[in-house]
Amino acid sequence: MTLDPPGKLWSYDQTVKNGRYHRRPRRQAQSREPGRGHDPIPVRSRRHPRVSRAAARANPTRIQREKTEAILAAALDAFSTQGYRGATLDQIAEAAGLSKPNLLYYFASKDEIHRALLDRLLDTWLEPLRALDPEGDPAAEIEGYVVRKLRMSRDFPRESRLFAGEVLAGAPRIADRIGGPLRALMEEKAAVIRGWSEAGLIAPVDPHHLIFSIWAATQHYADFDAQIRGILGTAGGAHFPAAEAHLVHLFRRAIAPARAGAG
Repeated sequence: MTLDPPGKLWSYDQTVKNGRYHRRPRRQAQSREPGRGHDPIPVRSRRHPRVSRAAARANPTRIQREKTEAILAAALDAFSTQGYRGATLDQIAEAAGLSKPNLLYYFASKDEIHRALLDRLLDTWLEPLRALDPEGDPAAEIEGYVVRKLRMSRDFPRESRLFAGEVLAGAPRIADRIGGPLRALMEEKAAVIRGWSEAGLIAPVDPHHLIFSIWAATQHYADFDAQIRGILGTAGGAHFPAAEAHLVHLFRRAIAPARAGAG
């Protein structure tokens, strides 16, 4: 009995030769990079899931960067309007101007594209809260946070709907980020707001629910954009200045400390 030569990948089919069974070695599929007149042939494996080879490159070329961004932009449109289940790789590839095999050279699956978008979004989404300055004027800092969040809804409505869709589905792909970095940042800023409240610099408020209220009031303008436009009959961002003035006034009154001798 002889052992298989090391390093060989063997197929299950066998042939009879000279009265003995010989296994026929299986050729490994070769991947080809895009941009050379044909689409790449992704390497598939039952045991090991395919990974994004383009994303794994330390120094991607300009063309690779451009195609990656085109895929992510097309996917953002698809996911934000049709949801994760409704969007397909064929739709994303067509919108990005690529074939499906070419897209799979850059991202191994629809799930991988979705995760890449969410990772990028969460880094951006936390910036307005990070900017809350413990050393600043409490009222001005909270009002500034309201304005930053509303402007994100104006400038990044697709990203807001992508995040909302993920959370409504139970956050299966970002639960660790919500319970990790987001929760840690929330606790840090809640402690700041609680300190302002206890010092009498703002009204007694529950800091967590204050922040939740800001999220609800500002992100509504992205997530329910069609409803707002339908009711107001506005085009573009024409309604945002009035929305900003209203929300600043609303939260300013909500956090204003009680005047001495009032009541």
